[in-house]
Parts: sequence; C-alpha cells; structure tokens
Amino acid sequence: MPHLKLAFLGFGNVGRALLQLWRDKTPELRAEYGIEWTVVGIGTGRHGSALDPEGIDPGQALARAAAGESLHALSTRPAPEGGVDFVHACEADVLFENTPVNYQDGQPAVAHLEAALDRGMHAITANKGPVVHAYRDLTARAAKRGRRFLFEAAVMGGAPIFSLWRNALPGARLLSFRGVLNATTNLILTRMEAGSSFEDAVAHAQAIGIAETDPSGDVLGWDAAVKVAALATVLMDHPLKPSDVKRKGIEDIRPEMISQAGRQGRRWKLICRAETGRDGRIEASVAPEALEGEDPMYSVTGSSSAITFWSDVLGPLTVAEVDPGPMSTAYGLLADTINAVRNM
Repeated sequence: MPHLKLAFLGFGNVGRALLQLWRDKTPELRAEYGIEWTVVGIGTGRHGSALDPEGIDPGQALARAAAGESLHALSTRPAPEGGVDFVHACEADVLFENTPVNYQDGQPAVAHLEAALDRGMHAITANKGPVVHAYRDLTARAAKRGRRFLFEAAVMGGAPIFSLWRNALPGARLLSFRGVLNATTNLILTRMEAGSSFEDAVAHAQAIGIAETDPSGDVLGWDAAVKVAALATVLMDHPLKPSDVKRKGIEDIRPEMISQAGRQGRRWKLICRAETGRDGRIEASVAPEALEGEDPMYSVTGSSSAITFWSDVLGPLTVAEVDPGPMSTAYGLLADTINAVRNM
C-alpha cells in the first residue's frame, strides 16, 4: 500500500481545492487504490511556506490559507522561500506545481518540475507553461528516473483531454481541433450578451475569481494561444510556442457588435484551432468569430469550454466541460496522481 508524501508549490484556489479533495476522497483512495497520504510541504508566494516530514495538518493549512495567515507556524524546520530550494527540501513523493503561468518561457515552473523529477518525485501540474516550453525534456527526464510528468489539468481542468488520446484512442492520429478554451473570455462575452458593458463583464469575472487582477492574458488571447500550443505540442507531436499561434483577443468586441450578431442569430466566441497543412506544418490561431446557431460551439456559454477533434480514423469528437471551478482543476491533478502511482 503506497503512502504518498505530497508537496504543494502554489496554494491558491486550485491548491486548496486539491487538498480538500484529497481529504474528501481519503476513504475511496484507500479502499480502491490502496493509497495513504501525508502533506509534507506547502510553499506559497504570499503566505510563507511550511515543511514537516511527519505531516502538516491539512485542516490547519486550509484554515490559515483561507484567513490569509502565514503557514510558517505549521513548519517544524526552516522552510526555504525560493521555489527550487523548497522542492529540494520537502522530501516528497509527489509535487503539485501550481504557480502562475509564464507565457514567454514557462519559468520558474519548469525549474520547479525539473528539480522535483531530479529528486525522484512525480511532477504534476496545472501550469500550461512547462507543457509548451519543456514537454519533451520533462517527459524524458521523468522516464529516465522512473517517474511521471503529468498535466491533465493544464487544458479544460478536469476534462480528460490529454489522457483521452494517451489511453483511450491508441493508433489514432489527430489532424485538427477547434474549440472554446478560455473560460474568462467566454464568460465576458456571455455577460455582454446579457447587456453588460465590456468593463463590467471583466469586473464580474474578476469578482468571482475567474479573471486575474490583470486580465490581459485572457482578454488578449494569450491564455488561449498557450493552450493551443500545448495541445499541438503533445497531441499532434508538433512543438509550438505561443508566438507561433496567430492571435487576436476580444479586446475590440463592443456591445454593439454583440447586439448586431444577436439580431442575425449569431454569437461571438473566441475560437481556438489548429490543423495540419498540406506541407505537414501546423497552422494554429486564436481569434473571435461570430458563429451561426448550428455551430457546436454556439451553445458553449458562461465559463464552459468545449473542443472538437478530427482524426484519421474518427469523425468529429467533441468534449465539453460545463462551468468548471477550482475543484474541476483539482480533480485533474488528483487523477494524474492516481494514474502515476497505479501505472508504475
């Protein structure tokens, strides 16, 4: 029966939801997979860090984080503030890397994951940056050490996008995909359809925790472009960087455009796509489109996401996730852990 020592680097909404999910699922994990667990490290950027090889009390950690209190009081040894130093000190079996995404080079998350794998940990993340900028290196590094680098939650949260192709569709070759992959812009556009101004819709997304204080990564299409690059890199075996994706955000979509589209029976969406061209190169883009009612992406509203895949052996295959929250992303991280352990 494996007893997993867990470390959390990044303990925001997703990290806290993940720890709560571990607590809620403890009886099932024990009964179905023989998994016992202990939290030995939690590292944060704002509320300090804690290390305890005997185990940090999950309830106290969640309570302190919710109250905005420091985690230092839960530590039985000095806890390094730097991410890489924290990874080296935490003595974990599994690292959950959930620091903010860096669209340009994936750092410092890449360095965190490298350190975890070099220390013999499974490296599990919801961060898209390392998938785009270091997928092959991290995968090879994990294989060399008999560990796993997994990232199911990096695109569409808990929906099994990567594992669908990894496990359920052997021998199928992905030719193209098209979808709505950024929940923030989709919610903004939905709110604008209901009469909100662009600014009020952004403020609402920020108030409920979907949009960041600086929403430009979503509004300008960067988050969507990184997701397109991640999917092409992993599922189409064609490494792309966000700068390789033609990108246009929703910053110029105004209420009058929304109203006009509605009168025509259409709806604006930020559409992500990638397809294999005749020369074998991947053509990828992110751009707003006014969709007709029969388009499968037309009915994807609010913070929902959906993607349609075309392969060499199947017709269109669509996966949708309806109004996910932090718990959906947390489930993707938990599922990766179970798969890493039971497939060893």
